[in-house]
Amino acid sequence: TMGSWLVNHWFSAAVLAAWLGINIFLFTYYFLFFDRDERYFYTRAILGSALAWARASAKCLNFNSMLILLPVCRNLLSFLRGTCSCCRRTLRKQLDHNLTFHKLVAYALALLTAVHTIAHLFNLERYNQSQQATDGSLPAVLSEMHLQGSKWLNPIHSNQTTVEYVAFTTIPGLTGVIITLALILMVTSSTEFIRRNYFELFWYTHHLFLVYFAGLVIHGIAGLVRGQTEQSMAEVHPYECAEYLTQRDQNCTHSCCKDPEFGSIPAESWKWVLAPIILYVFERILRVWRAQQKVVVTKVAMHPARVLELQMQKKGFSMEVGQYIFVNCPSISPLEWHPFTLTSAPEEDFFSIHIRAAGDWTERLIDTFQLETPRIEVDGPFGTASEDVFQYEVAMLVGAGIGVTPFASILKSIWYKFQQADQTLKTKKIYFYWLCRDTGAFAWFNDLLASLEQKMAESGKADFLTYRLFLTGWDNSIANNVALHFDDAMDTVTGLRHKTIFGRPMWNMEFAAVAAAHPRSVVGVFLCGPEALAKSLQKSCHQHSSLDPRKVKFYFNKENF
Repeated sequence: TMGSWLVNHWFSAAVLAAWLGINIFLFTYYFLFFDRDERYFYTRAILGSALAWARASAKCLNFNSMLILLPVCRNLLSFLRGTCSCCRRTLRKQLDHNLTFHKLVAYALALLTAVHTIAHLFNLERYNQSQQATDGSLPAVLSEMHLQGSKWLNPIHSNQTTVEYVAFTTIPGLTGVIITLALILMVTSSTEFIRRNYFELFWYTHHLFLVYFAGLVIHGIAGLVRGQTEQSMAEVHPYECAEYLTQRDQNCTHSCCKDPEFGSIPAESWKWVLAPIILYVFERILRVWRAQQKVVVTKVAMHPARVLELQMQKKGFSMEVGQYIFVNCPSISPLEWHPFTLTSAPEEDFFSIHIRAAGDWTERLIDTFQLETPRIEVDGPFGTASEDVFQYEVAMLVGAGIGVTPFASILKSIWYKFQQADQTLKTKKIYFYWLCRDTGAFAWFNDLLASLEQKMAESGKADFLTYRLFLTGWDNSIANNVALHFDDAMDTVTGLRHKTIFGRPMWNMEFAAVAAAHPRSVVGVFLCGPEALAKSLQKSCHQHSSLDPRKVKFYFNKENF
């Protein structure tokens, strides 16, 4: 429900409300300012309300350009997460929504850029019309003033100038075109599809942010949009003198005879973005420094379906369950860093990742490791630990597809804690649901489950973990094989004791069974998987929780990996 979302995500909701509020305030304030301020009386005579649209969107563009880099300073966020370790976990966890906020700000930039550009196209058209007008109207008279000096109002000084000419030869025009193109390329190349399948394209295109910020800082320097100078306002105030401008004769004597003079609005984008740029430079220096620290690859294992397992050690590296690292292999590409979820448990004396072939970089990495052991650089770990799993007597863990990866760390860690009779572990029973199209790419996870199963059986704790594998994509050959071996003790698909179920889980039945087995427990439900699955699990949690406080309760936790 919305209420429970707000309780758990009050920090995210507050950040969102503040961000929206500041955007609305900036836009409204500056729109009204440029729409009413007397210094822009003559500017409005030529441009109309398009002036206010352009200036208000410019302020919001500056504000959002200031914010866009902050959520991607991952070391800075880790530092914040560390310093607020005394704060509640919900607050620390919400720092993991950094990329969601980054995307939100990016969409705002795209929308505001459209508003700003369209407004300026209107402005250029109106400047052009005023320059060419010969009807003696106020815009026409204003456009002819001070063409020789620097006190002009209309930046278009000749009748031959076209809108295209201004767009490609002036500093604001050219930088505007360049940063808009950079933004379009960055937004279009960061869709889910491209990130998943052509990560390199996304990665390199995203470095156009350097072009974006350079262009942004230069963009306003020429000051093409102008207002009346303070001195000129004192001498010939528009409210008194505007009416005389269109009907002056040669031998004018009264106080409004002098032409109004105009000056540019100072460039200020740099003031907004300077601090975040400095922070980001620090962030990149820190990344380079951390990457220099030596990583020893202690074990390389190839699993079926081209999955590479790397076990590594690094001085001072300490991880928690559910965290991830960034990996770079300089011999493949010195610039590319890729995120991988850690599959080892904190109790182990190494940290590990499993890399499946998905894209050029991973393909090349797997090929390289089959020939030699190249140098590897690691940055991390990042992300908030998924320690909530240990707080429930009964835990239902649901991993879908690639979302099964973090559960490798969680299941191993729970088992270590359970063996060592760790006081922080409240868990007495785990139900693990694994949904995938085919087990091929996850044979390594299968092996992990099999070894856990064996260890538990050996120590007489076989019932500590119940798991079910749901194969959601299967064909007739599998089905026939299963029919032949139905009475075998081990499963034909996975070789595990627990049978594979074909099709999707009937969540109502699963929840009802858990509720019946643990009538008085508090059950934590954890998902790492798609949004649609999150909705149906949330619904099941709600339906199967008893209203009686002494009876079973289901709490839903969605992990963002």
